[in-house]
Amino acid sequence: MTMLRIGLTGSIGVGKSFVARVLAELGCHVLDADQVARAVVAPGSAGLSAVVVAFGEGVLQKDGTLDRQQLSSLIFADQSKRQLINSILHPYIIALQDEQLREWEALDSEGIAVVDAALMIESGGFKRFDKLIVVHCRPEVQIGRLMARNNLTREEAQKRIDAQMPQEAKQKFADYLIDTSEGFDSARSRTVEVYEELRRVNTHENTI
Repeated sequence: MTMLRIGLTGSIGVGKSFVARVLAELGCHVLDADQVARAVVAPGSAGLSAVVVAFGEGVLQKDGTLDRQQLSSLIFADQSKRQLINSILHPYIIALQDEQLREWEALDSEGIAVVDAALMIESGGFKRFDKLIVVHCRPEVQIGRLMARNNLTREEAQKRIDAQMPQEAKQKFADYLIDTSEGFDSARSRTVEVYEELRRVNTHENTI
C-alpha cells in the first residue's frame, strides 16, 4: 500500500489556500506552504543562519526572528536576490516536506497527502509527486484579490504577480486544474470533483 502524493500549486492571490482547506476538510493530509516556510527559518535553525549569512543582520527583528517584511521588500525588487533566497531555502523546505510525508505514510498508507507550495514547479519539486493540481483564476480577479488581501496598490500587486511564473505556464504542468474565478462555491465544487478523482486513482493504484 502506498500513499498518493499530490502537489498543489498556483500563483499568488489565486485561492490556493482555500483549495487546500477544502482538501483537508475532505480528509486529505495537507501540508501548508506557509507553515513549512516559517519552520525552516525558525530561530536557531540552519535555514535562518544561512539567510543571515547571505542577507545580513538587517533581515532580523530585535528578538532574533526573521523580519519577513524586510526580506520580502528586498527580494521582490531584485530577481537575483529572489533566486538566492530560493536556492538557500528550497533544500530545507523539501527535506521538511519529505519528512512529513514519510510520517503520514507510516500512519495512513492508503491516504492522500497534499503538499501546498507556491514555487513547486519553478524549483522542480513537483516531480516528486504522483499528481499535480494547479489553482488559477482570471488575471483581473487575481490582482483584485491581491490588492485587497495585502493592502497594495494596483502597481504593487502587479509587480508581485510579474515576479512569478505566469499562470498560463503553470497550467501546462497540471494533471488537474481548479479555476477559482467565480468564487468560493464554484471553487469548492471543482475541488470536490478533483478529490473524488484522486480517490479513484488511489483505489486503483492500491488494488493493482
